[in-house]
Amino acid sequence: MIASTYAVPAILVFVTSALLILVGAVGVITVKNPVHAAISLIMTLFGVAVAFIAQSADFLAAVQVIVYAGAIVVLFLFVIMFLGVDRPTRMNVEPLVGQRSFAAVGVVITVAGLITLMASSHWVSGAKSVSGHPLARGSENVKQLGTAVFTTYLFAFEATSALLIIAVVGAVLLARRERASTPEEVNA
Repeated sequence: MIASTYAVPAILVFVTSALLILVGAVGVITVKNPVHAAISLIMTLFGVAVAFIAQSADFLAAVQVIVYAGAIVVLFLFVIMFLGVDRPTRMNVEPLVGQRSFAAVGVVITVAGLITLMASSHWVSGAKSVSGHPLARGSENVKQLGTAVFTTYLFAFEATSALLIIAVVGAVLLARRERASTPEEVNA
């Protein structure tokens, strides 16, 4: 029988990050106000950053806070506010004529580029373990990081970008859905 000992601070950090992630994720799903859902998403992303710090992945924690919790959620909030969640819209009117065919061409180009990149990296989709080679010191570490992102972890990188695009489209659709007419709107 192998006995494992865990440090109390490590357990507390794990439980705290897990609670932040779970409460934030449930908030994203259950809250009706899109702005409050975006704030719950920020809580989830901060919980993930705490988990990264606990695993000594400081760079990933910084990226999580700066890029995801900062830039991406601000983008979501901008889209939600730009669309005006309190205004009724007509869903049967297409605002940009020809946008579906343009989007289809964009999808074909993106998928072709992804297949080309994966084929040139010998279809590697990720490492079998989380431990890898340490980055070199100096300017070589940026080159190593870029090479790892666009070869070894290409599939995960592209899947994450696709999920972010889907999330923006979902936020737009949720913000534009028709609401029941109020008596003031009917009289206007």
